[in-house]
Amino acid sequence: MEETWTPARLEELGVKPRVVNVLAHGHIRSGIDVKQLALLVRNADYKPRGFGALVLRFQDPRASIMVYKSGKFVVVGTTHPDEAKVALDKFLSILQKISFPHELGSFTIANVVGSLDVKFRIRLEGLASGHIRFSTYEPELFPGLIYRMLRPKCTLLVFVSGKIVVTGAKIDEAVCKLYPVLLQYRLRSSQSDDEDDDSMDGSEEEGYAIDADDELDDGSEDEDAILI
Repeated sequence: MEETWTPARLEELGVKPRVVNVLAHGHIRSGIDVKQLALLVRNADYKPRGFGALVLRFQDPRASIMVYKSGKFVVVGTTHPDEAKVALDKFLSILQKISFPHELGSFTIANVVGSLDVKFRIRLEGLASGHIRFSTYEPELFPGLIYRMLRPKCTLLVFVSGKIVVTGAKIDEAVCKLYPVLLQYRLRSSQSDDEDDDSMDGSEEEGYAIDADDELDDGSEDEDAILI
């Protein structure tokens, strides 16, 4: 019988994805007059000759919402799907207070970026050959193995140190599915000693994770979007 792994069971082992960024998007059915919105809402940033979208910034939760005249909007910078939904609720509340159309057509958590450590070293060459359909491993170009999972649809960057960066809408499910696979390619201490020096020591993988704050400006003093 195949062993079942759950988020709770992995957490007992100290293996838990840390979400560093959530991207969500949706649209307001009737479109939005972004020029008028920029006049009515404080801390709204709108440069029509540049980016083309109005940007609303929130401090709690820390998030930015990019709003387009078509009614489409994108939420970035949060570290949990629930925070993205809170930012959405604040956005809809603002539209309602200024008597703007605010009927929500759709809202989707499009992508989640997380990082974790499985607490053991991984034989990447074995993983690449055993799962060739899903794996891309070119150590001379990139030190990690790129594992493209189909169900759920996620991409995982796997490093020999056991550090992993995962992107997708269902990262917990993806980690639970990949963990027993990684156990099959676990490096024992004697094997670790024989590994080439070009493998990463675990100190550099963090650079491949996306910091949520990178999505936002430095405006640490920005308050939540407030009506004038």
